[in-house]
Amino acid sequence: MFISPKGLIYTATVKPFKAVRPLPEYAGMVAALPYDVMNRDEAFEMAKGNPYSFLHVDKAEIDFPPETDPYCEAIYEKAASALAALETNGVSKQDEKPGYYIYRQIMNGRSQTGIVGCVSIDDYINNVVKKHELTHADKEADRIHHVDTCDANTGPIFLTYRRKDEIASFLEKFKAEKSPACDFITDQRVRNTVWVVDDDEAIANLTKWFGNVESLYIADGHHRAASAINVGKLRRQQNPGYTGSEEFNFFLAVLFSSDELAIMDYNRVINTLNGNTPEQFIEKISEKFTVEPAQNSPYRPEGPHIFGMFLEGRWFKVTAKEGTYNSTDPVESLDVSILQENLIDPILGIKDLRNDKRIDFVGGIRGLKELERRATTDMCLAFAMFPVTLDELMAVSDAGLLMPPKSTWFEPKLLSGLFIHKLK
Repeated sequence: MFISPKGLIYTATVKPFKAVRPLPEYAGMVAALPYDVMNRDEAFEMAKGNPYSFLHVDKAEIDFPPETDPYCEAIYEKAASALAALETNGVSKQDEKPGYYIYRQIMNGRSQTGIVGCVSIDDYINNVVKKHELTHADKEADRIHHVDTCDANTGPIFLTYRRKDEIASFLEKFKAEKSPACDFITDQRVRNTVWVVDDDEAIANLTKWFGNVESLYIADGHHRAASAINVGKLRRQQNPGYTGSEEFNFFLAVLFSSDELAIMDYNRVINTLNGNTPEQFIEKISEKFTVEPAQNSPYRPEGPHIFGMFLEGRWFKVTAKEGTYNSTDPVESLDVSILQENLIDPILGIKDLRNDKRIDFVGGIRGLKELERRATTDMCLAFAMFPVTLDELMAVSDAGLLMPPKSTWFEPKLLSGLFIHKLK
């Protein structure tokens, strides 16, 4: 919810759209991980031998020599032509009627189901869509150029909202009674299932129910969101007589009830003790933390304000002492903040988490053994984190604050290519 200076109350504006979707027999070949979770070489290997992979759109540099500037105009033009080719070659097709879509993912036995629709860019501008991360201007510029050249939102924004019983009940009933439009399993062993909601009454109900949602929260995709909004603003400038109903006034999103989601740990690996011996380092951190040998190896923190530390081949349980943090502050009480403000910055001298090369971040999907590997190869120290909760994420966003960099890791990732939103 956003209350304007004039006292106007804004809630979410979500609408159906005519998605461009792969035909069922091509869905598993088209769908790809989002562009920002792999580098150029990894994307090249993923798409090898698959001309339908959406990576030819979202990461078009894979179709150029490795030395090519990834921001040259030819790459954006190639992305647009690859997107158009999916339709002209009969791989994807645009629906004739606006609708919503149900998108379910099952990974390691856990299921999450969201509604695919379009959200007003004004919801983002008016802070109905709430953020918890900063964005980088260079990354925004890349996606702005990509969206503008493709004339489409090619990757959905991952949004969440506090549970609405009527939406949850509708989803369960619909999935039980209707046949899916496509159903496939990825190489990452994630099952992806899509249903089409094209019944007029159901469409009207979903639009009404989301109109009662006070706030939407960006779970993942801050750069994609900011870029989509900026393209929408640009199109408004180019079309001064716009009415607000044009497609460029909306961006593609998948909306999940917060109780459907789980945040994974986002761990830290560091290549310096900042001139300290291991014994000196442990002595210094013991001022703010209780340090004891871990009972399990590898050690996963069992609760908030507890950290697993891997140093010199051993795991330690590191617990923040009382008074180390402000428990009433939604940012200061985060484990990522506690570790940064009491250890990583003052003892290791690492202040800029975004740019300091002495620290790196490992998504929880890679497991604790990856922390051990990194800490015994290119790094010397690792911290296993207890995951941020959805309640913490929403509390930070509601307060208009920002989380420290690399605080949340969501799995499974939303696939690109299953739903395209054209801006015209």
